[in-house]
Amino acid sequence: QAQLVESGGGLVQAGGSLRLSCLDSGRTFGSHAMGWLRQAPGNEREFVARIRWSGGMTYYADSVKGRFTISRDNAKNTVYLQMNSLKPEDTAVYYCAADRDYCSGDGCYGVVQYDYWGQGTQVTVSS
Repeated sequence: QAQLVESGGGLVQAGGSLRLSCLDSGRTFGSHAMGWLRQAPGNEREFVARIRWSGGMTYYADSVKGRFTISRDNAKNTVYLQMNSLKPEDTAVYYCAADRDYCSGDGCYGVVQYDYWGQGTQVTVSS
């Protein structure tokens, strides 16, 4: 079973950068992809980015495209989210999640298909 531990959140000014990390200590149990999702107070959880372990195909929400980059280090079982040009509206709890299945179409941009979740890390962007 995947055990996901996020790190790297914090407080940053608008325009700044942060890098989130997610260690998947249960990688040997065969998740196919990892995602970053976020939830701001009063809002539903939303998709941010997704990457496949094999081949590295990536998917991004329109709101972060061009500013955020998801990447993975297979040898370290770690997924990263580099966040640049941060905006106050990026403030949220960020979660990494593991998906045991492949996605297709709009399903690659969803929230509900993930099987395992980390505990979340807070990102706060001040204006």
